Amino acid sequence: MGRSPVSLSRLKLGRLKVVRRQLLQRYEHQPFVSCLAGLYGCQWRRYQRAKAQPGECCCSRLECGSFGLLIVTFFLTLVFLYFWSEAQNDYNDFDWFNFGNLGFWFPWSVVLLVVSAALFTYIALLLIGILVTLTFSISATAVLSDLWSKEWKTLLLSFQVTAPFLHVGGVLLMTLLSWPIALHFFRMNKRVRQVIILGLYLAVLFTLYLVPLGMYSPCIKEEGTLGPAPILIGHRGAPMLAPENTQLSFQRAVEAGGEGLETDVTISYDGVPFLMHDSTLRRTTNVHEVFPNRTSTPAAMFTWAELEMLSAGAWFLTRDPFGTASSLDLEERSLVENQTVPTLKDFLDLAAQHSRLVIFDLRRPPQGHPYHDTWITRILEVLHNESSINSSQVLWLPADQRDVVQELDPELQQTSGDRASVEELQEEHIVHLNLHYSSMSQEQISKYASVNISTNLYVVSQPWLYSLAWCAGAQSVTTNALHLLKNLHKPIFLMTPHEYSMMWILTDIVSAVLITAVFIFHWWRERGLPFWSGSRQVHENGPYSKFRTAELSDVWSISSLSVRGEGRSQPTSPNLPTISEEPPV
Repeated sequence: MGRSPVSLSRLKLGRLKVVRRQLLQRYEHQPFVSCLAGLYGCQWRRYQRAKAQPGECCCSRLECGSFGLLIVTFFLTLVFLYFWSEAQNDYNDFDWFNFGNLGFWFPWSVVLLVVSAALFTYIALLLIGILVTLTFSISATAVLSDLWSKEWKTLLLSFQVTAPFLHVGGVLLMTLLSWPIALHFFRMNKRVRQVIILGLYLAVLFTLYLVPLGMYSPCIKEEGTLGPAPILIGHRGAPMLAPENTQLSFQRAVEAGGEGLETDVTISYDGVPFLMHDSTLRRTTNVHEVFPNRTSTPAAMFTWAELEMLSAGAWFLTRDPFGTASSLDLEERSLVENQTVPTLKDFLDLAAQHSRLVIFDLRRPPQGHPYHDTWITRILEVLHNESSINSSQVLWLPADQRDVVQELDPELQQTSGDRASVEELQEEHIVHLNLHYSSMSQEQISKYASVNISTNLYVVSQPWLYSLAWCAGAQSVTTNALHLLKNLHKPIFLMTPHEYSMMWILTDIVSAVLITAVFIFHWWRERGLPFWSGSRQVHENGPYSKFRTAELSDVWSISSLSVRGEGRSQPTSPNLPTISEEPPV
């Protein structure tokens, strides 16, 4: 006796999970769509849209546009994050630049790095917030490009050491992309789309394969051709270990192994040359406490007696510009707090005591200052008559009245801050160049060295940048991180041309083999898949229409259910799946 319609309906519903499992075993997923839906919509149970066929576009125009916007935002954020992380060498300058404009100290550089890293992570995981992230990336890149355009040169320099490894990363990424590219290539019904997608993919891939042919890095050198490590010159002493331009800072630089000391000199109103980088005293002293109405007054307009009243170290503990103040013990913190503004004589005597080279920028006093016109003469008086330093230890940087200075003291090592022709430099008796690191060029450094003109690069504090200067042949660098760079015994990323060629060739070969295997696999797999006829997919058990599932409450239309022992079956409907089930005995 046949079963009633009610019992048959219950049987159908009771077998719902079994039916779903069996259907999905025969169902071809779209991993790309499912992944996007899961990552950006948290709908991991989403399988396929209605009317979507393999090889056809699975998204609406709005969704395609949104995905394109996501990709653009992702790469813009990636570029900015890489740009700002490579600019770490100049974070301190950026923070002090903001201090000068805003009037208060805050580590803006670190905040910007954290925000960009957080937004990059966010855009890599979630689609929500794409416009915020895109706006941030474009705005931050545009503003920094305008205010700090030299950092783009730093970005280009970074490629000289990271390019070999970025090449490997790019090839790896293209190898991973071969899976979805091959999957959709073999499922597309239109030849034009196939040609476009495969053509673009192969163009990018072969470009990456051949990029090393035009790649240049001074750190790819034959064994035995690497020159000596650049001499380290402490930038305002050791500003990571003690407050800049103080006797303690210079003492720490000597202890860390610095072979030279760099500083900045200003002349007080009563003619005492002292050390101060800024035009005012606001940043590195407590002038706001001692002379609250003179915080914007030029430092040169203070007398030496007034300057002696100021603390030149307390700011270091409160602002902690390099994040190192917390590592100081009580005794060191006491030393820092008691630092005062040093004179040029004290600085030169310390350098003479330890046989260190010195180089300094000289700030001309403003109009109305008693030494506005005799500033060079006053500095020479200190060098010759008041300090114990030997003139040969001094790299004379000021360009004003260079001929007069050369005539008065020919033992001074004439140093230029401008990159000029060899002939011009020799006419001015220049023996050293003091250049920003963004001017780094192995060819130029070698050219100057051939006529005994050495090159000093400033301010180099990151190991990768110091490594690049070392490989390029720079004779010395000015740095904030003496204690870190002194422990670098060889350049990072250093390799021989043979080692690099092996890395490049093996990477390309392995990538080509894997990509070929992926395409062969998908070609073989698609040949063995069921074919489509109109809007129906044919299986050995019969045709069934495309379907959509989202939750366990989905309703599945089942056309027929053959049960062993039944003498009749329900009439089937067109375009619905035919599934055979056996009820439990």
